[in-house]
Amino acid sequence: MKFLITSLVFTLFNLTCFSQPEKFTGSWYGTLNVGIELKIVFHITQTENGSFVSTADSPDQSAFGLKCDTTFIKHDEIKIEMKMMGASYSGKLINDSVISGIFFQRIDIPLTLTKKLNPTTAIRKRPQTPQPPFAYKSEEISYTNKEKSIQFGATITIPSGKGPFPAIVLISGSGPQNRNCEILGHQLFSVLANQLTNKGFVVLRYDERGIGKSTGRFSNATTADFANDASAGVDYLLSRTEVDKDKIGLIGHSEGGIVAPMIAAQRSDINFLVLLAAPGIPILTMMAEQNEAIAQKNGAGEVAAKEFSLLFRRVIPTISSAKDSLSALQASAELIENWSSSKDKGLLSALNLETAKKRFEYVAALLPQVRTKWFQYFLTITPSVYLEQLTCKVLALNGDKDIQVISSSNLDGIKKALKNSKVKKYEIKKLNGLNHLFQHCTTCTVNEYAEIEETISTDALLVISNWLDKNIK
Repeated sequence: MKFLITSLVFTLFNLTCFSQPEKFTGSWYGTLNVGIELKIVFHITQTENGSFVSTADSPDQSAFGLKCDTTFIKHDEIKIEMKMMGASYSGKLINDSVISGIFFQRIDIPLTLTKKLNPTTAIRKRPQTPQPPFAYKSEEISYTNKEKSIQFGATITIPSGKGPFPAIVLISGSGPQNRNCEILGHQLFSVLANQLTNKGFVVLRYDERGIGKSTGRFSNATTADFANDASAGVDYLLSRTEVDKDKIGLIGHSEGGIVAPMIAAQRSDINFLVLLAAPGIPILTMMAEQNEAIAQKNGAGEVAAKEFSLLFRRVIPTISSAKDSLSALQASAELIENWSSSKDKGLLSALNLETAKKRFEYVAALLPQVRTKWFQYFLTITPSVYLEQLTCKVLALNGDKDIQVISSSNLDGIKKALKNSKVKKYEIKKLNGLNHLFQHCTTCTVNEYAEIEETISTDALLVISNWLDKNIK
């Protein structure tokens, strides 16, 4: 029940094996289901001194040969820790070609790995991904936050010609994201930066803390921490002579769309915001709507999906407010059993909650995510608190087929808040036929993201560019 898709990034790990090491060597393939399906490959080899090293691939994110931290193997069990990501994998060797286990990153996700010799992997086409040579300057850079506690790896793109130019910091959504906001092979921020730099804007995109070339730890960070990180990008832009200091803005997608107003509410040097599929209503309400929409897409039916949304609104605060995890599990399990006692079997079956075991598994799966530091903070956010403090120009866009941030309620929430602010220029626009990633969609499910070749609609790119040309340049 994650708010947004988690982009999984892996780093290399060393293996020390205490028995039957040859059974763990080779290439292991699996698929994580996190609302979408993400392929994972581990390549395990033995060195001359008898130790083991492995690399990991995430083909759907065009990430290959990445390194991880440590792995412990004892008999037929394996434990891999990826500390910077707050992630781990624990599995058991079932036979020579299967490892069954759990991948953990905020929530437990079942992951079965299968050893294969020479599997064929379909290459997904991503025609919008920019390819050099570029008609602008592109620099790999690094900078630190004010506390000097985190160093960010980033890319800045600078238009040709004489500056100074207006400038933009790109802010990604939930889950660990690299500077290109890469998921399923789509490089949303590469495409966006290419478009906007060609239109005369300096664009900064950065690896989130603990990801890519950025230091720090992602797993224990909150939305407030991410706001501080993005604000450090603004500070960096202010140090560049190519940047027009009076025309610095932020573009945030999804969770990044609430991070941007949080920053602009605190700083007087933000000239404009572009909010892409941004939350506009209290987070619990937004997530309940999301769950209802996804349940309907999965065939639950309108009535059942509404009941599921109402259940979600009750379960989440119950888990969140409990004094400890055991109390949270007991209270939420009791709540869902009381709820189910008044529901007919057909409705429970439509929601895959027809047995006590399935209902317990549902609340048990929610527990580790809801009890995280990130989720506890995220749940408290009311976007209007920040939107009403804004004074800068604002463009807010949402696809009408978005089932993660429902366009009607969230755009209405943003509009209402901006009416109560001191913002003089704003535009709220719903884009027809587009999903959460601003792709043209057919089924418009989360799983379809990977199947669509389009990274971001040219319609959306044109709306953003035209608004910036008219209101900023």
